[in-house]
Amino acid sequence: MKRFFYMTFTIIMAIFFLAACNNDGDSKENNDAQSGEKLKVVSSFTIITDMVHQIGGDHVEVHNLVPTGTDPHEYEPLPEDIKKATDADVLFLNGMNLEGGKDGWFYKMIDSVNQNLDHVFELNKGVKPKYIGKESGVEEEVNPHSFLDPQVGIKMAENLRDALVKIDPDNKAVYEENADKYLHELRDMDAQYKEKIGEIPEEDRILVTSERAFQYMTERYGLEEAYVWEIDTEELGTPEQIKSLVDTLKEKQPPVLFLESNVDPRPLETVSSESGIDIYEKEIYSDEIGQKGDPVDTYIKLLQHNIDIIYDGLKSN
Repeated sequence: MKRFFYMTFTIIMAIFFLAACNNDGDSKENNDAQSGEKLKVVSSFTIITDMVHQIGGDHVEVHNLVPTGTDPHEYEPLPEDIKKATDADVLFLNGMNLEGGKDGWFYKMIDSVNQNLDHVFELNKGVKPKYIGKESGVEEEVNPHSFLDPQVGIKMAENLRDALVKIDPDNKAVYEENADKYLHELRDMDAQYKEKIGEIPEEDRILVTSERAFQYMTERYGLEEAYVWEIDTEELGTPEQIKSLVDTLKEKQPPVLFLESNVDPRPLETVSSESGIDIYEKEIYSDEIGQKGDPVDTYIKLLQHNIDIIYDGLKSN
């Protein structure tokens, strides 16, 4: 009887011991998995999404809100967006009124999911805003297209790096190393813009587009700008806007006009017809990058594409 009792007791203790070992192993595996989890990031549109990938690397999982081909100013978040925003560790937006400002769709979404505002970062923080609208009769507002200026891109990348380090300090070294490489590319872009625009004859340094999206870039690098409409409204390419630009072009006589990839081409086509100045054969980018695998599917490629096209077009005279 005693022998049976001792055998039973030994078996029970062995079972408890094995269970404890298994639990310890499971806990360790769970902790390992938890420590290896990627940072959950939500970004407002494609250019910022690419920046997060470049600097965050393998340590981030990014959900992009505004897809290519969609207006970032008045986006309506989808149910999946709401869920991702709820679960996000960090959220990035452009700011500068691109997402509608403090009363716009992005901050309304943040409020609706009770996200921690300490985890929300505007990447244009510290960038001096430029304003549009006054001369077109529309209430003056911030021009959000700052990212078309490579020097602003440098500031945005630095802000993004600092935000990732703040939220995820354990991976500080990785974020800083990735950012250093990325910032080197952006500084090379800045140098290219200075060099190439400097080679264009002064009388030909005029960038004519549909929308006034290139204000930051043109003022930085010494291009004069002209456009059909200054600010997105319900009426784009009105007879008055077209006549005003045609009158300017008759005086300035730029080598070519430039069409953006995401606008209705008809207003600029009318300007071209009435002024006798051709639209350059290749489009430039103003609001977004392309889908993965497209020729312009990163922010660096966008900057490179734009300066190459602008340089070739304005030197073609």
